[in-house]
Amino acid sequence: MKLTKQQRQALHAKYDGRCAYCGDLLPDRWHADHIEPIVRNWWNGTCEHPERNTLENFNPSCPSCNIIKSSQSLEAFRKVIGGFITSLNRDSTQYKFAKRYGLIMEQEIEVKFYFEKH
Repeated sequence: MKLTKQQRQALHAKYDGRCAYCGDLLPDRWHADHIEPIVRNWWNGTCEHPERNTLENFNPSCPSCNIIKSSQSLEAFRKVIGGFITSLNRDSTQYKFAKRYGLIMEQEIEVKFYFEKH
């Protein structure tokens, strides 16, 4: 579904110009994300859930949230974010050093999206 300029403006205003997921201000080149994914088949131009391609199923998203969310459900996206501390501790020397020197304080909290809090 190609959004019109008016639809994009309304979507941008949905959360006062903020990403529905992380809450950061949207950059100039923000994304319109399908809340419930349509799962595009890029090789033939179709999608698995065309009935979800409605204006009500869009959220404004910063590019990084939309790229990481990809075609996942909200719960799968939440789980991926919740696993970041584990992967950072496993894979990032800089993260482990920053943690060792007290620059990072980890918290075990439930991942809540901006739109769920506002």
